[in-house]
Amino acid sequence: MQATPRLTPELLIAAYRQGIFPMADENGEIGWYEPVRRAVIPLDERFHVPRRLARTVRSGVFTVTFDTVFDEVIAACAEPAPGRETTWISAEIIRAYRELHRLGYAHSVECWRDGQLAGGLYGVAIGGLFAGESMFHRVRDASKVALVHLVERLRRGGFVLLDSQFIVGPHLLQFGTFEISRAEYHRLLRAALAVRAVW
Repeated sequence: MQATPRLTPELLIAAYRQGIFPMADENGEIGWYEPVRRAVIPLDERFHVPRRLARTVRSGVFTVTFDTVFDEVIAACAEPAPGRETTWISAEIIRAYRELHRLGYAHSVECWRDGQLAGGLYGVAIGGLFAGESMFHRVRDASKVALVHLVERLRRGGFVLLDSQFIVGPHLLQFGTFEISRAEYHRLLRAALAVRAVW
């Protein structure tokens, strides 16, 4: 059996540029994925924030930061949670994405409440693409607030494609997330990679 190559920043960046991303199985073996139907979160007026969530965002109950505790965020995303007893985020993936973060490609959004990390998300930025990888919450709505702030930041930075890979639950649908074909995703990806966006 052929050994899986070590996940390096160069390998990960090359994969994202081709529309491919890694996930680990329950044994920690890395597999590479390219969904036939790709989930995308709109960055234009189709992005929808439910009224109750918009009130939570405006209330300031959460303090939002960027890239302050990336290591903590990816570790929290890897923790088991109700309905998610296993994780695709292996020790190898954590190591590799921490490296990507130190090189300026992987980013995190953190939501804090009373000085404690309440939720957040992380992903990879290349050109005008932001590939969302995972999100977590310890306090209700914290990960959703992180997503709203992510979209605001991506819009300001000139990003044009927010890839969420799969629709894994109804929580993403409320934001206007939709699926496109692999061919359409590649068309959007090519255009996004030509954009010089700023994180």
